[in-house]
Amino acid sequence: MPKIVLAGGSGFLGRHLATDLLGRGHDVVVLSRNPQPGGRVRQVDWDGATIGPWQRELDGEDVRVVNLAGKLVDARPTSANVAALRTSRVDATRILVEAARGKDVTAWLQASTTAIWSDAGEARVTETTALPTGKAALPQMTGVAVPWERAIQDADTEKLSILRTSIVLAPDCPAVDRLVTLAKLGAGGTVGSGRQWFSWIHLTDWLAIARAALGVGEFDLPSGVVAATGPNPVRNATLMRELRKLWAPSVLGYRLGVPTPSPLLRLGARLIGTDPALAWTGRHVTSEVLAGRYEFEFPTLEGALWEIRSA
Repeated sequence: MPKIVLAGGSGFLGRHLATDLLGRGHDVVVLSRNPQPGGRVRQVDWDGATIGPWQRELDGEDVRVVNLAGKLVDARPTSANVAALRTSRVDATRILVEAARGKDVTAWLQASTTAIWSDAGEARVTETTALPTGKAALPQMTGVAVPWERAIQDADTEKLSILRTSIVLAPDCPAVDRLVTLAKLGAGGTVGSGRQWFSWIHLTDWLAIARAALGVGEFDLPSGVVAATGPNPVRNATLMRELRKLWAPSVLGYRLGVPTPSPLLRLGARLIGTDPALAWTGRHVTSEVLAGRYEFEFPTLEGALWEIRSA
């Protein structure tokens, strides 16, 4: 049984992946800046920037690494915040690469994001789609994800999977919580034009892809970039309509959903300290790599949201 070392295990995806792997009988250790003793998953202290005693966790005959470390992206896109987002990811990746050199790391799951394509407009994006450059490459998206991926390129491992993950849907997902709250308050109308694409994946499917990336899954996944996203992106207008069906208050039989025009979106984002580009940009991303290899348990947004609603 391989040993799985997980950096970034205290975040939303990290917690779920650690629990999933542990429940399947795998030996899991989480590298954490704030280790909590006594939990089901063993945690080891690290700072995400320097070599320390945690490096010993990479010793052994069959070690597999997961790197999900990095600050949350939910922040205003100031120069300081963008630099912090980039540094937290690049530094953690570089130190893991350095610590793993010469070890027996047989598989490596490296996190990335579909936001590496910034705002793709009407383009149909897959793993082979060229990355934006110049003004089209938003600093808080492409400007963070590109150096993040570059930092992993010389990792000493037999198998390296870079998962460019879209929005992951689950009952306790921060993004879902915010969207559901808007719908419950009657503010679940279209955001901006409503035509921007929303690429998404249900947590169940993301976990299956993550297991495959680590070589402990139900299907074979080759090394390289993988768009970890569902097969049916939707436009923002469709997303908000499906949310209203399930969570919006009903007034005389009508599901209330006040639209959010672009000026109000920018104002609201400033007030709560987030990035309006998270809402007004979009990408229609699907995976050529997963096609024919994996059958999604939740291929439609309606089915994914119904599962979340009933959880």
